[in-house]
Amino acid sequence: MPTYCRRLPHIYNIGEPLFVTWRLAGSLPENRCFRTAELSSGAAFAVYDRLLDTARTGPLDLAEPAIARMAMAYLPRLAESDRLYDLHAFAVMPNHVHVLITPKADLPRILKVIKGGTARAANQILGATGRTFWQEEFYDHLVRNREEFRRIRNYIELNPVRAGLVTSPEEFPFSSAWRGAD
Repeated sequence: MPTYCRRLPHIYNIGEPLFVTWRLAGSLPENRCFRTAELSSGAAFAVYDRLLDTARTGPLDLAEPAIARMAMAYLPRLAESDRLYDLHAFAVMPNHVHVLITPKADLPRILKVIKGGTARAANQILGATGRTFWQEEFYDHLVRNREEFRRIRNYIELNPVRAGLVTSPEEFPFSSAWRGAD
């Protein structure tokens, strides 16, 4: 089981489902003290995710439809073309992205390809080539069983509803739940 650490420990198995979330650089205040030391990693994640969902300031570049569409299209295209992972669910929120994947390669490589490619494309759209687009760190959680897989898929696809962006998951055009016209 590969493991490595930055600020967070990252534990994953190639071939086993994984829930991964990453966010825009600067999307959470750097100097704010979050009292998460006494919380489990899952509870701390929930605190950060609520903060991201309710943010109305800071970088919200993924709220720009052209950037959200690009990121949304990149995820399945990379899964199909490079075969680095199987993509089960995703939501491209205004300042963060959730995915449920089954890695077929090392997680650092997968995220380098996803974040690097989408950052370059987003910066090109924004006319801001070379700026830091994504926060370096990310959150991941190894999915332990089918029930947890189902709960995480629902969590991801309901995230736009919880954030107040839509009233049902199928209405959000930047997620795997979207049922819009092609």
